[in-house]
Amino acid sequence: MALTLEQARRAGCTCLKALLRFAFMVANNLVAIPSYVLYLIVLQPLRMLDSKSFWYIEGVLFKWLLAMVASWGWWAGYTVVEWGDDVKAVSEDEAMVLVNHQATGDVCTLMMCLQDKGTVVRQMMWLMDHIFKYTNFGIVSLIHGDFFIRQGKTHRDQQLVLLKDHLEKYYRSRNRKWIVLFPEGGFLRKRRETSQAFAKKNNLPFLKHVTLPRLGATQVILKTLVAPQENGTPAGGDAVIKESKSKGLQWVIDTTIAYPKGEPIDIQTWILGYRQPTVTHVHYRIFPVKDVPAEPEALTDWLYQRFIEKEDLLTHFYETGAFPPPKGQTKAISREMTLSNLWLVGIQSLAFLSGGMWYCIFQYLYHCLF
Repeated sequence: MALTLEQARRAGCTCLKALLRFAFMVANNLVAIPSYVLYLIVLQPLRMLDSKSFWYIEGVLFKWLLAMVASWGWWAGYTVVEWGDDVKAVSEDEAMVLVNHQATGDVCTLMMCLQDKGTVVRQMMWLMDHIFKYTNFGIVSLIHGDFFIRQGKTHRDQQLVLLKDHLEKYYRSRNRKWIVLFPEGGFLRKRRETSQAFAKKNNLPFLKHVTLPRLGATQVILKTLVAPQENGTPAGGDAVIKESKSKGLQWVIDTTIAYPKGEPIDIQTWILGYRQPTVTHVHYRIFPVKDVPAEPEALTDWLYQRFIEKEDLLTHFYETGAFPPPKGQTKAISREMTLSNLWLVGIQSLAFLSGGMWYCIFQYLYHCLF
């Protein structure tokens, strides 16, 4: 079927817009990421003298970088509506965030919707697939102290040991508060068939919108970061907790991301902006960590139950376009998450000004030396 003139014009505009957005993203990365690295190199003396102040500054720079990523989607009309518990109420406490995983855009969505949650973004640690280490943002995550985990049975036991060591070494020494992980261990489209086969074999619920989660990383985090009990028996990582006088992990935030018609946004769409403006819906449910069982079998059942609830939430959303109200209530309340365009422009401007400053500095040094 031949394209009409109007359709051809729209297609051309979409392609041109995508190219311009891609060029801006490349330029943004070329100035923002090297500037982040260079600022922290210059601040290494401060790290030795006052590590707390150093990691505070690093956290601010990290939040700004994530805000730049969020701005690419925000300016394309990819917004967020939030449902369920208000996580701002626990933004100053330590929390573990469990998220369903559908596509690469899930991470971008979280980068956006957590921007207005106080100090959360600059004090959070991410658990992500090791492949992200080799992306343009990999160097930033390495410096920030995120953990890259290798998937697969052959790596599982070793990775859990490495995760425990990583948490004990970096989590509280860098004043982290929230830790984000995707317990499904991969994208929905890649794991659904295997998960459904496992569920059938073990007489577990048949899930379509999520997959059965894996226990390992969740268990390690709870054992390592939950504070010692009142009777003095440590739940893990007690030496580090006492040293930093931390209350330990206090909350588990069960986060469910839903896309209209079940069509997730991937990173390519986020960057190029060729999809029409889309509202992504994010549902939160907060659990006190004291209510989460520690014994592996009970914890597995508890974690499975969270994803069974996610299945119900997503089924209701895809049928009605909204999440169901909490138990005992007749209406679900949604909150539109907003970002300040002025603030985003200010951060982007600072990134380009920083890039120009570093360029001038290197030019000056080059002329002095040669």
